Amino acid sequence: MLEGKIALVTGASRGIGRQTAITLASYGATVIVNYNGSKEKAEEVVSDITAKGGKAATYGCNVSDYGAVETMMKELVKEYGRIDILVNNAGITKDGLLMKMTEEDYDAVLDINLKGTFNCIKHISRQMLKQKSGRIINLSSVVGVYGNGGQVNYSASKAGVIGITKSVAKELGSRGIAVNAVAPGFIVTEMTDAMPEEAKQQVADRIAMKRLGQVEDVAEMVAFLASDKASYITGQVICVDGGMSV
Repeated sequence: MLEGKIALVTGASRGIGRQTAITLASYGATVIVNYNGSKEKAEEVVSDITAKGGKAATYGCNVSDYGAVETMMKELVKEYGRIDILVNNAGITKDGLLMKMTEEDYDAVLDINLKGTFNCIKHISRQMLKQKSGRIINLSSVVGVYGNGGQVNYSASKAGVIGITKSVAKELGSRGIAVNAVAPGFIVTEMTDAMPEEAKQQVADRIAMKRLGQVEDVAEMVAFLASDKASYITGQVICVDGGMSV
């Protein structure tokens, strides 16, 4: 489905990003596993991919750093000749009630989640325009659509990602570049593993399908949007949440 494609997945050393990298590689893409502070985990992802016959490599870069992202894109294009798929997955949380949230915690989340998405799209768009093709998939969240108490910064950043998605889709659509967002609901990751079982059950009770999602659920949607099967889909926000937002 993705044979011969070059894909860059940001924040791919763990969680949804890790599974997305593995899934894209399983469909034939060569995957660049971007990381910031988790080089060892990123290398483990590459090892998992290559052990199954896939192709992958790591690249360390803080996506909130405008200049560093520009360098990353130039070096990757020089090495691989093109970037066909960009998955903006890198993200952090620093939750807290509005009255207690610090400016630093607000800025940190917006810098990675929102500015990082802008930086990556900005610096790969010229290459995709030259190619007259490309797939950009941005990871948003259901809280970016509906909000969530205690996550003003995270909700704002993910709502911003949706705005970027729709705007860039309009700017680049005529050149064969599709831009979409995936908005995961409550997905089982390292963060949820630390939650008490009672808390997990309370969340599951709010979901139409009465269970938490798996990283594979999100990764498969990303892979579909990255493929030619989704060639006429752009500017969309697809919730992968088991009916949590119904």
